[in-house]
Amino acid sequence: MRIAARAAAAALTAALVATGTSAVAADAPQPSLGASADQPAAAPAAAAAAANPHFSLYAVNSAGIAYAYGPNGKGGLTAREQYGQGWTGVTAMMQVDHQNDGESDGLWFRESNGDLGWLPFDSSAVKIGYGYNTYSKLVSPGQIGGAAAGDILAVDTKGDLYVYLGYGNGKVTKRIKAGYGWNIYSEIAGNGDLNGDGKNDVVARDKSGVLWLYKGTGNQNAPFAKRTQIGSGWNQYNRLVSTGDIDLDGKTDLIARKGGELYLYSGTGNAAAPYKAKKKIGTSGWDSYKFLF
Repeated sequence: MRIAARAAAAALTAALVATGTSAVAADAPQPSLGASADQPAAAPAAAAAAANPHFSLYAVNSAGIAYAYGPNGKGGLTAREQYGQGWTGVTAMMQVDHQNDGESDGLWFRESNGDLGWLPFDSSAVKIGYGYNTYSKLVSPGQIGGAAAGDILAVDTKGDLYVYLGYGNGKVTKRIKAGYGWNIYSEIAGNGDLNGDGKNDVVARDKSGVLWLYKGTGNQNAPFAKRTQIGSGWNQYNRLVSTGDIDLDGKTDLIARKGGELYLYSGTGNAAAPYKAKKKIGTSGWDSYKFLF
């Protein structure tokens, strides 16, 4: 279990600039985020920690305050704890595991000007890219390109899908085009293996509410197999997100928000029916959050 200081201040330093890594908006108040103490040890049933990560769920409200909810060991979430602040100027936030141990190490975030930043937990933010406003969706579904570190999926406004491979230090490679037509999806989520083959998968909800499974291939140039339909009626939810294994049974799960309520779809490991029946794990107030990741 990774125990870290609560809501550590992320003051940017000149040393970061000296190393050739640009500071993020150095003239503005800097965002901060601490590592949740509630990230549990890997579940014994997990085939591999990297294939079944077990992140805490982070939630950020409109005031930019960040909270963490850890798995409670009973199939739900712990009470929230504040772990950061200053997140008012961002348009995307994603946790990432760079050590291949099933625990998240920090987050990628997109600023309103299109810059992409990297913030290791309890540390300082650095700029790692620019021009990311061309993308309508940014998701980090874990490792999908064959290496050890987490990667990024990006969908541009035309619907083209790109992969950015992570180097394991917050930086990413140049983009690799991996598909087209992805603008039909209103939600994309994933953070682990849904069918037990050791490769990370994603699910995507189209605009009519149909949920599709894209099984991972491990090939950075063609990271997903042909899609298969796994559900319908998913337009009742306004947010889908995966932080890996929430109920600690060694299988990757899905979280869905409906208004102020939160639901858990526990994983089965079966590609034909990857989720069990939903379970309510949050009764109210979840619509107060701008980001869930």
